[in-house]
Amino acid sequence: MPKSLGRSLPEPLRKLLDGSDLAGRVGLTWLLVTVAEDGWPHVAMLSVGEVLAAGPESLRLALWPGSRTTANLERTGFGLLMAVVGSTTYHVRLQSRRGADLSVRRRPRAYFAASVVEVLEDVVGYATVTNGIGFRLNQPEEVLADWEAAVAGLRRAAVDPDG
Repeated sequence: MPKSLGRSLPEPLRKLLDGSDLAGRVGLTWLLVTVAEDGWPHVAMLSVGEVLAAGPESLRLALWPGSRTTANLERTGFGLLMAVVGSTTYHVRLQSRRGADLSVRRRPRAYFAASVVEVLEDVVGYATVTNGIGFRLNQPEEVLADWEAAVAGLRRAAVDPDG
């Protein structure tokens, strides 16, 4: 049964989402679950170039403007970020607001400022999580440049999501 850790991101997760060492973190994947208009859950896979821990209780997201995830977050404001860090699974309940789009290498990204509502830690005694979802980049130089630009934009984004 998941245990509530309150509103603060645990240090191991916050460190992975701090926007540093993007090249060394290629392959790390977080799942962002939103709810579609028809009521079904919708899952998006996010990379280190799309999520930034802006503080212990806040995240910034850079998403594709025309995506279902963007539409769902804009409509409801709610999301659940799932992450595997070591042998621990975290479920981070988020409430978000859309701000002005970011320009990432001349391509827009939908910007969201998200507040952590609650972090749940999921560890069981009868099994150990050995890994989460991972990936390999087909065009690492181009993608890493996009990620660096996106994270730089998220760092510059004002606390006011409309700024």
